[in-house]
Amino acid sequence: MPDQKETGDRTAVATYVASLSADLANMARDTGLDTLGYLLEMVRLEAESSARQSPAPNGRR
Repeated sequence: MPDQKETGDRTAVATYVASLSADLANMARDTGLDTLGYLLEMVRLEAESSARQSPAPNGRR
């Protein structure tokens, strides 16, 4: 079972990836790279899902 620090790191990384991919998706769409924007949006959604699925510090989800 992951310890609290590992869980916090995992959540922080997933949250950061979600934020970064959202910015990149907007940049891609703004320049006409629609497929790339779509793929980056899927990355954002997956990262947000991963951040939500990380167990809370008390062991609950």
